[in-house]
Amino acid sequence: MRQPAREEPIAAVTKRRAGRLSAVAAAELQRRAIALDLGAPVAIRVSPRARRLLLRVDAGERRVELVLPAGIPCEHGLRFLAAHRGWIMARLDALPRPVPFAEGESVPVFGVPHTIRHETDPRAAPVVVADGEIRVRGEPAHLARRVRDHLARLAAREFARRARAYAARLDRQILRITVRDTRSRWGSCSSQGALSFSWRLVFAPESVIDYVVAHEVAHLVEMNHGPRFWRLVRSLTPDPETPRAWLKRHRSRLLAYG
Repeated sequence: MRQPAREEPIAAVTKRRAGRLSAVAAAELQRRAIALDLGAPVAIRVSPRARRLLLRVDAGERRVELVLPAGIPCEHGLRFLAAHRGWIMARLDALPRPVPFAEGESVPVFGVPHTIRHETDPRAAPVVVADGEIRVRGEPAHLARRVRDHLARLAAREFARRARAYAARLDRQILRITVRDTRSRWGSCSSQGALSFSWRLVFAPESVIDYVVAHEVAHLVEMNHGPRFWRLVRSLTPDPETPRAWLKRHRSRLLAYG
């Protein structure tokens, strides 16, 4: 299941010229793009398949992406960036504040806000999620890693439990289930029956998690998005439209944690 587009891109029709952007020219373009002070890193790439200049803001990486068709002069790319500086700044300003895994920060677990606390009791478990808190024992320097690892394990356990329950309802077997820090997909299903999910879904409400898991399990039967596929999804989770809309609205927020 692909995530919604990272940002509705700005595009400009261009006339191609012969040749490709050399490595030296690309490096110079990168250097001069940094000098524009756009408020975020700029990633520039040349695409032989691109028919026009494309400009987008990647919410997950918090960076600007410029795609140049082969043969477009560097100056054209720079002018394009400079002309859309206001658009870029507005999109960056609209992104949610990054929320680190740090003492006192609030992080949702299954959609419910939890405050991160450093646990001083040496007898306590390394990480405990309870009573609206994520309590982390050990050296403060390791707090962020421990929170991330614990939430990823929690996601793996919960997603697997739901996936197996849905698969049983469809009389299908799952080859394996993994969780990753994917930025372009919330989940996927291979033709061999291997499921994969973004562990960041652990921040989302349970109804959203149920929908994504049901979506991928339905692919065990239908490797497409045709009418039969959507009937299967609705047989597992009756209202897929609401969580789909939630994911589209809150994608940037899910990517801002940690």
